[in-house]
Amino acid sequence: MTDEFDVGARLKEIRQQFGLSQRQLAESAGVPHGQISMIETNRSSPSVASLRKILGGFGISMSEFFEPDAVTTSQVFFKPDELRDLTSLLYQGNAAAQQKITIRQVGDAKMHGLQILQERYEAGADTGDAMIEHESSEGGIVIAGEIEVTVGSVTSVLKAGDSYLFNSREPHRFRNVSDRAAEVISACSPPYL
Repeated sequence: MTDEFDVGARLKEIRQQFGLSQRQLAESAGVPHGQISMIETNRSSPSVASLRKILGGFGISMSEFFEPDAVTTSQVFFKPDELRDLTSLLYQGNAAAQQKITIRQVGDAKMHGLQILQERYEAGADTGDAMIEHESSEGGIVIAGEIEVTVGSVTSVLKAGDSYLFNSREPHRFRNVSDRAAEVISACSPPYL
């Protein structure tokens, strides 16, 4: 994704491909009508959660939205440099998170209905005060360091070897409260990015 990506023009293009008015899209996504207009004219930058909600009505992932020309592949094996960096998609507009969190995806998640991620959280990394919610289930195993995971009102600090599994519709957050990096291998189905 480049700095010049036009979120508004891309959203308008997709909306028109589906033959929807701004009002119809707003109603199907459950967002205020004015929000669609503001995004399409680039007077407002949507949060990741809002954009996911809007794109959900189209059945389009965040990665498809930002990389419409990406080629799908039936590749089976991947080298580390072939993983797809999703950090900028997930933390668009959050420079602090982009500097401390790395999220990389194995292969074509949508094609397989399964998103496998390699996640790295530097010391002090935080997915943000706004809890994450999406239509999926997710689980993971901490392979190095430790990470604080909050799901709903329950919080636990997980160390290497510990794991988690939850309904992603529950508000959740990941924070590295230690002084060293944490690494997690996770999966999400259906894919949410």
